[in-house]
Amino acid sequence: MNILETERLILRQFTSDDAAFILELVNEPSFIQNIGDRGVHSLEDAEKYIETGPALSYARNGFGLYLVQLKESGESIGMCGLIKRPALDDVDIGYAFLPKFWSRGYAVESARAVREQARALGLKRLVAIVDPANESSIRVLEKIGMVFERMIQLSTNDIELKLFAVVFSE
Repeated sequence: MNILETERLILRQFTSDDAAFILELVNEPSFIQNIGDRGVHSLEDAEKYIETGPALSYARNGFGLYLVQLKESGESIGMCGLIKRPALDDVDIGYAFLPKFWSRGYAVESARAVREQARALGLKRLVAIVDPANESSIRVLEKIGMVFERMIQLSTNDIELKLFAVVFSE
């Protein structure tokens, strides 16, 4: 089921059929460095990741991380969506793309669509957390109108992250 559509992209809910893509994406060195090791090392792990992450979020919250595909070819290129983390008061936006699809505007295009979804869902505020060293991700957040607010730690063992936010006016 397609959730969002942009000029070049389709964002849809993950299904267990997307396990091979998840296995590839979450084991990219850039994913592990910027987001973390999700312990996904087999197709079975990837199916469980989808089931206990995005699919559970769709059921609980009505939103989650979506598979991003090229409209023209249907090729899976990344993920982008809304996440409700226990450690944050607000819903945050997250995204990750295979490196071969970087620097083509896909992250900005999909993140803009997800930002608009957040507004349409009635959220008053949307946040994002990012490693201070991840300059390209910071540029994506700035391009979609998010502003640096403060440094935060999600847990005592975590590094300090930059928190960006946008407030939606009525």
